[in-house]
Amino acid sequence: MTWMNAIAGRQTGGATALLLLDTLAAIGFAGGIAGAVTAVPSGIAAVLPWAMLAAAAGIARGLCAMLAARAGAAGSARAKLALRARVMAGALHRQPGATLSPGDWTGAATDAVEAMDGFVARFLPARRAAALAPVLVLAATAFASPISATILAATLIPFIAAMALAGTAAADESRRQFAALARLSGHFADRVRALPVVLAYGAGAREADAVGAAAADLARRTMQVLRVAFLSSAALEFFAALSVALIAVYCGFNLLGLLPFPVPERLTLGQAFFVLALAPEFYAPMRRLAAAYHDRQSAMTAAEQLMALPEPAPAYSAVPLPAGPDILFRDVTVRHIGCDAPAIDRLSFSVPPGATVALLGPSGSGKTSLLHLLLGLAPLSGGEVMVAGQSLALMGSVAASAAWAGQHPLLIAGTIRDNLLLGNGEATAADLRRVLAAAGLGPMLARREHGLDSIIDARGSGLSGGERRRLALARALIKPAPLLLLDEPTAHLDHAAEAAMIATLASACRGRTTLIATHSAALAAIADHVIELGARP
Repeated sequence: MTWMNAIAGRQTGGATALLLLDTLAAIGFAGGIAGAVTAVPSGIAAVLPWAMLAAAAGIARGLCAMLAARAGAAGSARAKLALRARVMAGALHRQPGATLSPGDWTGAATDAVEAMDGFVARFLPARRAAALAPVLVLAATAFASPISATILAATLIPFIAAMALAGTAAADESRRQFAALARLSGHFADRVRALPVVLAYGAGAREADAVGAAAADLARRTMQVLRVAFLSSAALEFFAALSVALIAVYCGFNLLGLLPFPVPERLTLGQAFFVLALAPEFYAPMRRLAAAYHDRQSAMTAAEQLMALPEPAPAYSAVPLPAGPDILFRDVTVRHIGCDAPAIDRLSFSVPPGATVALLGPSGSGKTSLLHLLLGLAPLSGGEVMVAGQSLALMGSVAASAAWAGQHPLLIAGTIRDNLLLGNGEATAADLRRVLAAAGLGPMLARREHGLDSIIDARGSGLSGGERRRLALARALIKPAPLLLLDEPTAHLDHAAEAAMIATLASACRGRTTLIATHSAALAAIADHVIELGARP
């Protein structure tokens, strides 16, 4: 938890300082009460200064408590923002081959990070204050009654033991409860993501029952955690009350001179009132810590999940590439995590500057994996890739210098124009018309009342599969990139549409280095070189 402690620890200084000021105000309040009681026989004039001290200390305590809570909440918000940013960086910049599902990342960014709230806002300030505040109270008590201070110090041992036992009992229950919460969150997020498939196969009721069963299990585990928390709080309150009662008995018998054993002090009424008023404050920091201990257990469990997340992929700076760069693949191996056989095994070939290369082979032969390798979406498990004389391992990815159209186009919710301008935000209206015509999107736009400003969602609802592919191709064509990477651009097109698309691609490839993964012999015919990839064994 080193980096997590560093993030959280920076946010708790203000709240800790305010809790310590609250302890100092408590000492002042006890002094004011003791002084006012002893001054009663001398008249109202003698009582007034002490009463004003007690009132001022009481107001200061209220302000300190309020400001400490606000400072803790603000610090927690900053810590959660930093943690959530780190989780999102890992989700958006995943290492090639990462196996976590979107539901896992969603659960980490919401539930796991949110579980850190009480830890940062309440537990950390309480723990730091509990290390010093009792010492301040003990010193003030010893000034009035060394024996009372000794009693307080001695009774601290069973109090700490009770806290340790309560924490141990709560740890396992909290861990199981948070694991159930993580499972429920991940399961729910994944099912929402796959909702169209679930509804298409009529599995809605079954999945709803599964989510309901997981929610019931979570509720049961949550009640077990609360049961342990309530029992531990009752035990701690008992020991705190018993300790204060011991101080009260000692002070009372000392004032009456009825102690059954000799002591080296004789308390005055003022000293006795001061010690009695201050005794509960000795345990207040530990009680505050005990009340927030459940927050620590939840945070420790959440921390295990957060620490298990893979680190974000290294942030590589975009390296500009010359027009039509050459590419060299030397003994390249790509092995995805969790797969026994490599997607690509010791593949070697070169792409001359500005050449068009077609990658032919059956499904599973590694065509897509090779393109993903250049884009940083697949791991380089062995060998070397050189792009324009630079190592891909050092560059990380050629995505910044490549135009890309994949088998399964990703769209953004917005207008068709918004999706096209992702490829080139500075494209003119003439550029848009050119790529729309080249990609064969004219008929689709003609059927839409708002043309380029027609709204689509992230799934491309209202567009056919072929239209989504054409839109992705148009987006790639509009990007002035020296590399063009295409994955099955003519799949599922009829003969006439394929012939038109091939002519468009032949024109788009000029002046760029192009790699095309395809099953089409007609499309491969426009390539300068054809690389045959065999099926995996």
